[in-house]
Amino acid sequence: MSTLAEYEKRWLKAWNERHLFESDPLKGKKKVFVTFPYPYMNGPVHIGHCFSATRVDVYARFKRMQGYNVLFPWSWHWTGETIAGMSYRLEQGDSQVRRAFIEIDGVPAEEVKKFTNPEYLASYYTKVSRRVVQATGFSIDWRREFTTVDPAYKRFIEWQYLRLRELGYVVQGTHPVVWCSLDQSPTGDHDRLEGEGVSPEEFNLLKFKLGDFALVAGTLRPETIFGATNLWVDPDAEYSEARVDEELWIVSSSALRRLAEQKHEVTPTRSFPGADLMGRYATAPLTGASLPILPSGFVDAALATGVVYSVPAHAPYDYTGLRDIQSGRAAVSRRVKEIADRIELISMIEVPGHSQYPAEDAVKKFGIKDSTDARLADATAEVYKEEFHRGVMKANTGFGGLKVSEAKERISEALAKEGHLTKMHELPQRVVCRCGTRCYVKILENQWFLNYSNEEWKVKTKELLRRASVFPPESREWYNATIDWLRDWPCARRSGMGPSCPGTRSGLWRLSATRRSTWRSTRLTSLSMRRGQSLSTCLPRFWTSSSWGGAPRPTWRRQPRCPRRC
Repeated sequence: MSTLAEYEKRWLKAWNERHLFESDPLKGKKKVFVTFPYPYMNGPVHIGHCFSATRVDVYARFKRMQGYNVLFPWSWHWTGETIAGMSYRLEQGDSQVRRAFIEIDGVPAEEVKKFTNPEYLASYYTKVSRRVVQATGFSIDWRREFTTVDPAYKRFIEWQYLRLRELGYVVQGTHPVVWCSLDQSPTGDHDRLEGEGVSPEEFNLLKFKLGDFALVAGTLRPETIFGATNLWVDPDAEYSEARVDEELWIVSSSALRRLAEQKHEVTPTRSFPGADLMGRYATAPLTGASLPILPSGFVDAALATGVVYSVPAHAPYDYTGLRDIQSGRAAVSRRVKEIADRIELISMIEVPGHSQYPAEDAVKKFGIKDSTDARLADATAEVYKEEFHRGVMKANTGFGGLKVSEAKERISEALAKEGHLTKMHELPQRVVCRCGTRCYVKILENQWFLNYSNEEWKVKTKELLRRASVFPPESREWYNATIDWLRDWPCARRSGMGPSCPGTRSGLWRLSATRRSTWRSTRLTSLSMRRGQSLSTCLPRFWTSSSWGGAPRPTWRRQPRCPRRC
């Protein structure tokens, strides 16, 4: 009796010999196209790919049994920064990456040496993964297989962007982007080791008078200035005095480069350790309160200006940081301890269901012990959400009775009018590029963007979504919310693998990986239209005509086909 494994191999062989899953146009027969997101070839396919592809395969087989002509193609995702970034890190001697290839993926050490070439890395994993997918027995038409760096695919994607640009949906503009200084490129979600989904946010920079200088603190909540009791800096970080836009500022040294990248005029004058600021006093804007400068371990000198003003009644981090010093948990000088002991909390927002100190309530609720507790992030998010949506300003702010959501804008305007506030863009969380470089926000001029903020485009997209069948039905609301949320998005970068961005000089810019998937199905179905030629030689007007109906005989450039087979 045959084993199950032998039985499986017998039928896989029979399917292949009979070309059972090869689908060609059949006049009069109903058609179904199924597709699966291209597996990314920075590693082998895994159980998650198998799980998702199995659902696609079950549907494909079911529709065949119903009499449909079913097309199930396959492709391998090579483009973007991920593969190139891993090759770069390996070339730089990153032992963690090398160990992952050998110990987790089981790649022979001799092969790993060749992985410094990103194309070789991708081709190796494509060979390994193809064997696995074929052995699994999915009902794929393997004639339609390709990679996203094949010449024909590149031409197809470049045509997409030419067409989108003609329609006004790809535009040039000046916007804040997540920037990798090593790659000299915007860093999209799939180009990141850390921080996927994080986007630039507008921070408010408040100026606290310190002698002839302004000690500048970054915040997302300028309305809380009325509850400020002190300022925090990192005593071990480097800070700088500098002339910024004709004003004298004190900020972290790392903030100066980021300010300069956002079109501020920056001239550093001297640098010093944050410890030099301990125990000094700065004057708060609007309130005129004299606030002491204290040390903190939770201040990130690489975030905004590296200076934070403290509102312990309404910010759990500030509350625990102050209690750490007052209780003796934090090692500080006697003078700093005496200053901290004299600080009293200032309540300035009324929140239904909370005491006058919402931060204290949250710290107790989450069982937080000190300022190193990871649960502080959740406590902070809860307090900020409650105060923004349900909070009302108290009389001691001068904006009594106003909802926090309304007061925030009014107070920002008051601070700006007095010259106490300016803006910068910042990442609310740490973002690291695939090459291992920490990213920051840069104001990029004349960059190519997908014009997702275009209201006409949003309306058209929502109409298509309305006409689509979506499963589960509850996810439709999520799609609509995402369409509303999307804003202009950079679609080109200088590094990585993939097609060039049409219209850019010397092919220096490449299209970002996550922006190239708009019309995958058109490319997959068109592989049967070769007529003895390579689609890499097709002119843009062929793609336009074939995608919008009435396709003529393809128009080709006179150049040889450049086949790729891994």
